[in-house]
Amino acid sequence: MSPALANRRIRLLLAVFALAFGITFLRAFWLQGVRGDALGARAASQHREVVAIPAGRGTIFDRSGVQLAIGEDAMTVYANPRQVRNPRRVAAIAGQALGVDSQTLYPLLADHSRGFVYIGRRIDPVRAAALERLHLPGLGFYHEERRAYPQGTVAAQVLGYAGVDNTGLAGVELDQDKQLAGTPGAETIVKDPFGRIIDVANAKPERRGRDIVLTLDHTIQANAEAVLRETVAKWDARAATAVVLDPRTGAVLAMAGVPGFDANRFASTPRPIQRVRAVTDTYEPGSTYKLVTVAASLSERLVSPSSSFTLPYGIQVADRVIHDAEERGTEAMTVAQILSRSSNVGAITLAQLLGKERLSRWITRFGFGRVTGIDFPGESPGIVLPPERWSGSTIGNVPIGQGIAVTPIQMASAYAAIANGGVWTRPHLLDRVVAEPRAGLVRRRIVSSDVAAQLNTMLRLVVTEGTGTLAAVPGYVVAGKTGTAQKPDPRGGYSDSRYVASFVGFVPATKPRLVILVAVDEPKGAIWGGVVSAPAFAEIAKFDLQYLEVPPDDPRALSG
Repeated sequence: MSPALANRRIRLLLAVFALAFGITFLRAFWLQGVRGDALGARAASQHREVVAIPAGRGTIFDRSGVQLAIGEDAMTVYANPRQVRNPRRVAAIAGQALGVDSQTLYPLLADHSRGFVYIGRRIDPVRAAALERLHLPGLGFYHEERRAYPQGTVAAQVLGYAGVDNTGLAGVELDQDKQLAGTPGAETIVKDPFGRIIDVANAKPERRGRDIVLTLDHTIQANAEAVLRETVAKWDARAATAVVLDPRTGAVLAMAGVPGFDANRFASTPRPIQRVRAVTDTYEPGSTYKLVTVAASLSERLVSPSSSFTLPYGIQVADRVIHDAEERGTEAMTVAQILSRSSNVGAITLAQLLGKERLSRWITRFGFGRVTGIDFPGESPGIVLPPERWSGSTIGNVPIGQGIAVTPIQMASAYAAIANGGVWTRPHLLDRVVAEPRAGLVRRRIVSSDVAAQLNTMLRLVVTEGTGTLAAVPGYVVAGKTGTAQKPDPRGGYSDSRYVASFVGFVPATKPRLVILVAVDEPKGAIWGGVVSAPAFAEIAKFDLQYLEVPPDDPRALSG
């Protein structure tokens, strides 16, 4: 080989090396200078992860300290697909260990565009621990809370539920979510190239939510639900509702609805069954509403309990003739008898003395047509027509509880005001947030103490000699009122076959401790509140009085 050829080959080789070096240099400059930040972030993401640490949710207790909603230990399994070396194998192993479909997991694990995917939320910790021991690269684990309701069906509708992210979605869980929800924490974990955790760079601790205590008593609630189930079964009814209040404070001791369900299956329960009908649903109250008409007449000093009226069997109101429930001849009745015998004609006669303007004001004064303000989501204000929208026959409908819609909690609160000497107290479910002072009670006077005392006496007659004799509780003086209301027909007018039977009252009437409302929707075989609902009232009242150790007040029992 000639020297000239050798030199050319050496120069060519040097040019190749120079070109390769130049390309390498440019590539390094491109990676470090132009794409350095992006690649650095990507590298950091492969070795560092910020993992949110969910906060524990506060416990819900009943008034006696029984746990109604708690957090159970669970594990959440997640993955960084970029660090999973064999997605199909990992999907098969994780699916078998956790009881999850591996075909669902595989696309998640194979998607390298994502740095975080859930494999399973709130998994059984035993199953998750078995998977964790396999040390599969790319998988991560952290403790998380799973909401549970140890009382099962008791107060399920009232409690509501918390979703997969432990956020309240219904009931008390939703209404008190701000108190119950804690503040999540976070930790930055460092992993080796194989995806194994080697260090925790920094951590921000989570803060658990606050515990709350409800006014509900799980024993009173469970009994009310049991009585409603028996009542619905006996009368083949569509549904039933019960409310138990302390008239002195407005505390809701029970708010029951049937049909019910297990609170641990809330999310899969049909929405109509989830509703707390005592708060969200309205009904035409029928004769229980006559309390408002009589209270207004007494308060306006138009009548006294002994005022007497000669009442025919029927009364003409505009284009309608309205009759009493039971056929009778023309006879004289006192105001007390109008209430105890539930005379439609008598109640309308009193309403005509009042006139629509005054009657409308008293309806508003009792709180109908607006929410009570109970601490529960979705409360309905009911349906009350303003006087300017009344027709000629409205003065014959509203005084007897037709053409007006109320909620059970509104009606129970109205009777609680009479039981409490004429002072209305806002009903409430939250007793207190643990370690915080109780909120003050909201009160207002509806009627004078004298009128309340008169109504108390008159309502006792309903039970001793009127339409509510089956509401009697041995040893106690009971005051209350029956209601039998036709349900509106979707085609217009009122149904001839669908009724709401109700009874609402308080006991012991001499010193009331309990207000109890029972409403039964569409009973069959009997429709009367005094036949269908009054016995359920008596059964609930008898149990609660014994459970609360309330002494008898019936003079006959005391003398015996």
